[in-house]
Amino acid sequence: ASFTISLHKADNTTVTIKLKPGLQANCRICMKYVIMSDLKIKPGDNVTFTFTCSTPEKYFITEIQKNIDCVSGPCPFGDVHLYPPGLPHLNRTYIWDVKASTKAGLELKFSTSWLRQIEPGETCPDSVSYNINSSIDNATVNIGTFCRNGSVSRVKLLGGVVMSLHLPWHLSLATSGFNIASRASIKRLCIIESTLKRESSITLMSPNYPLGFPEDELMTWQFVIPPNLRASVFFHNYSLSNCERKEERVEYYIPGSPSNPEVFKLSDSQPANIAGTFNMSLQGCDQDAQNPGILRLLFQVVVQHPQVDENVTHLVDLSKEKNMTVTIHVEGWPSRTPLMSEPICLICKDPRTCDRALTLTSGAVYRISFLCKDLSQLRITAEKGIGCMDIRWCQKKIYSLSVPKAITRLPIRLHKFNWKLLATDMINVEITSPSLKLQQHVPEQRCNTSYSYSIVSATPETELNVGVFCPGGSIEKIQMRNNITISLKTFGKGFINESIPQDLKMSFVPHIKDECIFTVSPNPKAKVYLQTPNSPYGLPPYVSISWFVTVPSKQTARLRFSKDRMGIACETGRAFVNIKEETPGAEEIVRREDELLPQPRNMLHSFWVNVSNCKPVDKTQLTLQFWVTLADKQLDLGIILAVVAGAGVLTVIGLTVCCVKKKKKKTQNPMVGVYNDNVNTQMPGRKGSFRKGRQNNESHVYAVIDDAVVYGHLLKESNGSVSPEVDVYRPFDGPIGSMPPSPPPFSFRKDIKRSSNPEEEPLPLMDIDQDTYTFAHQKSGQSEDNGDANKKDKGDTSVPLLEKKERDGL
Repeated sequence: ASFTISLHKADNTTVTIKLKPGLQANCRICMKYVIMSDLKIKPGDNVTFTFTCSTPEKYFITEIQKNIDCVSGPCPFGDVHLYPPGLPHLNRTYIWDVKASTKAGLELKFSTSWLRQIEPGETCPDSVSYNINSSIDNATVNIGTFCRNGSVSRVKLLGGVVMSLHLPWHLSLATSGFNIASRASIKRLCIIESTLKRESSITLMSPNYPLGFPEDELMTWQFVIPPNLRASVFFHNYSLSNCERKEERVEYYIPGSPSNPEVFKLSDSQPANIAGTFNMSLQGCDQDAQNPGILRLLFQVVVQHPQVDENVTHLVDLSKEKNMTVTIHVEGWPSRTPLMSEPICLICKDPRTCDRALTLTSGAVYRISFLCKDLSQLRITAEKGIGCMDIRWCQKKIYSLSVPKAITRLPIRLHKFNWKLLATDMINVEITSPSLKLQQHVPEQRCNTSYSYSIVSATPETELNVGVFCPGGSIEKIQMRNNITISLKTFGKGFINESIPQDLKMSFVPHIKDECIFTVSPNPKAKVYLQTPNSPYGLPPYVSISWFVTVPSKQTARLRFSKDRMGIACETGRAFVNIKEETPGAEEIVRREDELLPQPRNMLHSFWVNVSNCKPVDKTQLTLQFWVTLADKQLDLGIILAVVAGAGVLTVIGLTVCCVKKKKKKTQNPMVGVYNDNVNTQMPGRKGSFRKGRQNNESHVYAVIDDAVVYGHLLKESNGSVSPEVDVYRPFDGPIGSMPPSPPPFSFRKDIKRSSNPEEEPLPLMDIDQDTYTFAHQKSGQSEDNGDANKKDKGDTSVPLLEKKERDGL
């Protein structure tokens, strides 16, 4: 097909058809048997041409440029037409280059299809775009690139303008969509008018964005908004230049404001909740010639209806709090920025100071309101710091780690509350939960409450994730070294109700040698799972963790590990698991990383479990889990039978004594019992401390004798005097104290014996074998203990005097 283009000379229009950049000339233009790769048609020309291919739109583009001189002659104001007709279906760019004096202004007014500004590199959905440039004294400033269907209704410029319209090859437009009018000088670079008739959100940029705004220039945005709507301004991206004189700023002219113009820095929170039309101006400065920097701005204007509760204020009293910040923000902040098309939620600390995120600090009282249709989009994140630099001032003080009522009373869901606990190296942190207690979150025992605590211990070199805990468990106390961060995180709307009995407490305590110590009081009705911190990444090298498990006196605990071995190989040092009951003479169980872990075992007393790490080889980590269950103590069947048998023997002996007493009453005077004071009556202690054995210690014997012969006989044997035996006192040098002992330090554990000799342990000071006041009724030749053959020389005390007297009289 052939194309004919005829240009009037008075139109001052030039048409250029050329190859797309970067393409080879696989298609050519043919005119009067002349083959060419580009064609330029000047004013007054009449040209007919064809293409050598059937799809020229793949290879060629068309530029139509019309020059308009408004300096030397009258300007053709009015609608701008697309001229000339009959152009081939190629991608087309219309350019109107209007020359004008800086003493006058030009106005580009767009038809009902207003414009929407887009960022550099962004494309329009229908591939139709406008580009506006201002031309002043041979200097060109890019006002911006726009798509159709927006809010920009007019653009006023100082001096000349270069207007471009880009059309795709398959789309034909009947009109350019704008007209040109003359205006008086606007005394600034440009004025962009944006008309917003309903709820909407628009994005605008400073000229030359993302490059720099011209030095010491001024421009204005006019926003035409119905008085029944509210507008808010948000700066999303800006940078400042290096000023030598003046100051870069933003000025607002708001009708009805008592302080027009209102001046803001670009770093300030910009005005919000503005009723009706307003103007916003950007003012540059005189820049440093050596290092000018860049002034640029990208911002958003959100228009919405007034909220029903916009006049409802909420009191947030932080006057009695210290070192606390409270931030109210949209969900996902700060990692996620809401899309500009999403409904906006604003938090206001006064009617005109609103933002998507508002931070309140302790020591003040705030009255805040919300411009938000759905408050469920908002969240609260708070942080409080607690420090101790001298243990003398803070050791006895107990801090409550509970969410202040000033936060829980707000109609906003709490997302996270962080407590940062800071102390010197020799001061540690103790966390307690006296009534609720804590449960460790593990795969076998997950937290199902509406909130949990995440605890992290940190040093400049390492960070130890102690674990995630929730209320309703068995952990009464956690002691930790280093600086601690406790984060309360909520998972549902029920937190406010469940948080009423919060009882998490914190105090500073003197230095502990382990990285972390847990005190556990197992629930008798549940299995308690406990796991080493920093799971699943494993304990850091050379870290020691301890658990103290309390066992009630009438119960026994069952301890079991979840796997047979530690599962690591050590590069330096040794890893140990230590188990020891908290009772005198208890055997300590020690296992290295190359040994099997202890089998399930019953613990009759409160006990310690300690895990100490070495420096593992690459790709091996120390992670251990164990669980504890409680059960009532059960008496052994052998013990029961022995008790029954013993009771039977005592019954027989008692009957025999009664019979003998009745027989003697018939023939003799009443008998009396004489106390033998020629004995050692001290309570037996350790072996070797008290030298008398049972065979030569008569402290356990009451002899029933005839009162006619008792007194003279005993006085003769004692020569009229009684000298009680005096034993030797030996002090007890075992461990004593109010706090339970913890396992030995890591550096000494490699030499600990696996088992101990019970003969080397001191016997407990117990009185189970004390029968100081008993009746003896044994037969001749029997002895109380297995003594030696020399009893006759030492005096036989195993036969009661009554029976001996009877035998002598027979």
